[in-house]
Amino acid sequence: MAVPITDMQALHLWRLAVLAGVQRETPDLSARQMAVLLTVYLTTPPHTVRGLATLLNVSKPAITRALDRLSELEMVRRKADEADRRNVLLQRTIKGSVFLRDWGGIVSGVAQDVPA
Repeated sequence: MAVPITDMQALHLWRLAVLAGVQRETPDLSARQMAVLLTVYLTTPPHTVRGLATLLNVSKPAITRALDRLSELEMVRRKADEADRRNVLLQRTIKGSVFLRDWGGIVSGVAQDVPA
C-alpha cells in the first residue's frame, strides 16, 4: 500500500527515525551498512559479496567493509559456499533480525508524528 508523502515529509520521517534510533542507543550504521543489512534480510538469498556489489552498484571492497562491521555486531554471518569455495555466503542472524524488527517499529512509530 503506497502512502503518498512529500519530499519534506519523507525527510522529516527519516530524521525522526534516526533520532529515535540514536536515543535508543541502537548500533550506529552507515547508510551503506544499512543498505547491505536490509538487502540481506529483505531479499531472497543466497547473498554473496559479488552479488551485493552488483545489486547495490558499489565496489566489492566497500561491501566487504560494510560486512566487517555487520559481522562485528553479529548481524550477519559469513559462511563458505560448499558448492564453490571461492564464494562466501552471507547468513542472517537472530541479532540482525531483532535489530531490523526494532528498527521497523521505530520507523512505523515515528511515521505517526509526520505532519500531514
